[in-house]
Amino acid sequence: MRRANAPGEGLWSVPGGRVEPNETDEAAVTREVLEETGLSVTAGHLVGSVERPVPNGVFRIYDYECQVRSGVLQAGDDASDVAWVDSATLATLRTTEGLVEALSEWNCLPRA
Repeated sequence: MRRANAPGEGLWSVPGGRVEPNETDEAAVTREVLEETGLSVTAGHLVGSVERPVPNGVFRIYDYECQVRSGVLQAGDDASDVAWVDSATLATLRTTEGLVEALSEWNCLPRA
């Protein structure tokens, strides 16, 4: 999804956001993907995590494998655009810092 807001406005990334109080990671993943892409997913296993500096500390970001259950892919909430992309298309996109490297390290890059 292409981010509609800061940080990373205009850059492509994976759906995500903050975990709300008393919310599990699974519930947050499901909610954020639905809000940003229109897709209902089942959150699977943790594929990796990264840390990103912010003015008052560090964000810890956890990424999960997901299986689409239903919905129609459409930009919503914090996304200005959404798309399924293959590896050739991903290589042409302006992405958030470290995204491609992390996906590569986790063996999660899209296939051709």
